Amino acid sequence: MICAFFIKYEKERKKNHSEYNFLSVDGEIKITCYQISTLYFCSMSEVNVILDILKSMLHLKPESDFIKSLYDQYCNRGGLSKKQLEGLHSKASKTDGIPPGKLATLEAIIKKKPTRYKSEVIVQAPVQSKDEAIGQTLAAILAKYPQHKRILFLQSKYVNNDAITATEMSEIQKFGALLLK
Repeated sequence: MICAFFIKYEKERKKNHSEYNFLSVDGEIKITCYQISTLYFCSMSEVNVILDILKSMLHLKPESDFIKSLYDQYCNRGGLSKKQLEGLHSKASKTDGIPPGKLATLEAIIKKKPTRYKSEVIVQAPVQSKDEAIGQTLAAILAKYPQHKRILFLQSKYVNNDAITATEMSEIQKFGALLLK
């Protein structure tokens, strides 16, 4: 394939692969993802082991959907995650025809990538024990004034074991002093 310069002017999505329309000196040309990767990577001076392994795996196992999806993602995004590279390495190591030097290089690339750890499970604080005096005060106020909205709200917080702040505690004591004379 001849490396040439094209001006991209339209992108169309197909079912399982990407197809691009380009404008060249000769007219409109349709190029697939594979051809773009060949155009892009043929101009690179360094060796691309991941692409070589993907192409070899596609040649050796053309029916593998996993390898096809890895290849498409590598073409479209330009890279693979550590987990995807590990999956590629396990598939490639089970396949004959992949040189051991390329497998060793892929393993080194995997080791260079950072390992992302999930954060540890947050241990919840033990449920605070209910202050029975507050519960009795709320019940006494609601017995005398059953439609008191603020006391109903504070009662629901108390029953649901939600934290009652210091200002709400002082409020309950103030209501108790005023309403329970």
